[in-house]
Amino acid sequence: MKKLFDNICEKDKKKLEQNLEAITYTFHKNQSISKYLKDHIIGIILNGKAKIIHTDYNGNSLVVDELYENSIFGSNISFLYNSEYEIIAYEETKVLIFDYDLILKYDSSSYYYNQFLKNLIEIINNIIEEKNNRLQIISKKTIRDKLLEYFNIESKKHGSSIVYLPFTYAELADFLAIDRSAMHRELKNLKEENIIDIKGKKIILLYRHSFII
Repeated sequence: MKKLFDNICEKDKKKLEQNLEAITYTFHKNQSISKYLKDHIIGIILNGKAKIIHTDYNGNSLVVDELYENSIFGSNISFLYNSEYEIIAYEETKVLIFDYDLILKYDSSSYYYNQFLKNLIEIINNIIEEKNNRLQIISKKTIRDKLLEYFNIESKKHGSSIVYLPFTYAELADFLAIDRSAMHRELKNLKEENIIDIKGKKIILLYRHSFII
């Protein structure tokens, strides 16, 4: 996976961070990240994990999105100014924050700056692809279809009939926007029907070609 400072030496990386007024923050589990953001910034998760949580008028919380290493967020996104949304660190998480306006004013003739922009654009393109995949998944009507669509996408992405979950089953349910208990029942049904096999976080797709929904 592309990283923000790939192909940029440490010396040039420090120049970029200084000129973009970059600051690295470390957040503890369950600490709010969005409360520390100011206007016109871009943040990137260096390591750790965070969640964007929406709380409705009844006080019910829903995980809208999950942020992992290389995930990008910005203060110009409207949800950061909406009290119903908040970014929360799910574990100890390190975040790099830099000024968006300074990116546009930076000396574009330098090699490392152009490489920085290329990396940033590639990361954004990857994020867009992931968001489109998630929309494709959660648009399915049933829990079974959502699970199979997710497994199908991951299988094609890695060119393998074995899918390794990058998170817990509870987080998978949040990602798919489905009830956890109902998801576990459906996984059990899929296993009993020999459509999949489950070994911890390893999902083996036994009938891969049947996953086109």
